[in-house]
Amino acid sequence: MPIKVQSDLPVRAILEKENIFVMDETRALNQDIRPLKIGILNLMPLKEDTELQLLRSLSNTPLQLDITFLTVSSHESKNTAQSHINKFYEPFCQVKRRRFDGLIITGAPVEQMEFEEVDYWPELVEIMDWAKTHVTSTFFICWGAQAALYHYYGLNKQLLPQKLFGLYRHQVQNRKEPLIRGFDDIFLAPHSRHTTVDAKAIHSCEALTVLAESEEAGVFIAMAEEGRKIFVFGHPEYDRRTLEKEYLRDKGKGLPIQPPKDYFEEDDSSKKPPLMWRAHANTLYTNWINYYVYQLTPYQWEDEE
Repeated sequence: MPIKVQSDLPVRAILEKENIFVMDETRALNQDIRPLKIGILNLMPLKEDTELQLLRSLSNTPLQLDITFLTVSSHESKNTAQSHINKFYEPFCQVKRRRFDGLIITGAPVEQMEFEEVDYWPELVEIMDWAKTHVTSTFFICWGAQAALYHYYGLNKQLLPQKLFGLYRHQVQNRKEPLIRGFDDIFLAPHSRHTTVDAKAIHSCEALTVLAESEEAGVFIAMAEEGRKIFVFGHPEYDRRTLEKEYLRDKGKGLPIQPPKDYFEEDDSSKKPPLMWRAHANTLYTNWINYYVYQLTPYQWEDEE
């Protein structure tokens, strides 16, 4: 699938080396195609890593995607150069009159704080409310999913006794839903979080449909409003070594961290971790784009004046 990004986006070179078709603005203007407009509100600290992970995950459909990276104005990133954000990101205040076919809201390293204590929480609430009328389908990841459940349905997160960290087995529920079409009965997915939303509370919420769940990690995929809202409570987009980097980072800081569960062979962190979740991650993002964005979005949005 051709992904339209800015010509000099740094991760573009990596994607091209992986034979992922990346198109710049000049070539896109010469194509008589209505691309799907996808916004990515990237709240992760290492923004370039997340850019690469999500663009990889979105690259497995024949549809053309026009990607816009979004940022909040009420927070300054400490781990990504401001020059990168200024060049490749648009603040929400500048796009709020536009409409998007799909929106991804990522996780963020603020899960142990109360939602209202996060400096950009009021702006995120505005974005979530804006998405209800300006976006066909919104895909919430990890803390983003927890924030959405809290804002839309009043379901609060709970602090876990220890970090949920590693690869966990999940079982498919409600198999008839297109979002999980092509999934095996049991599949693996990465988690890296200190909080959770009680599975019973999610099941008890009439607005939500659970599509995949883990005995250890809780609900993994849920949706609402026939797919206008998708909630994913782990990190299917993670690369092979993302959990390894997080483990070594926390270990280097002297934090209480165990090796990620079922991630290293024989729990030996000197060995290259096998990649065991990419196929289902790609299927998840492809199904979202195809069934909940492309199939449902109007052919032409009319942006507000």
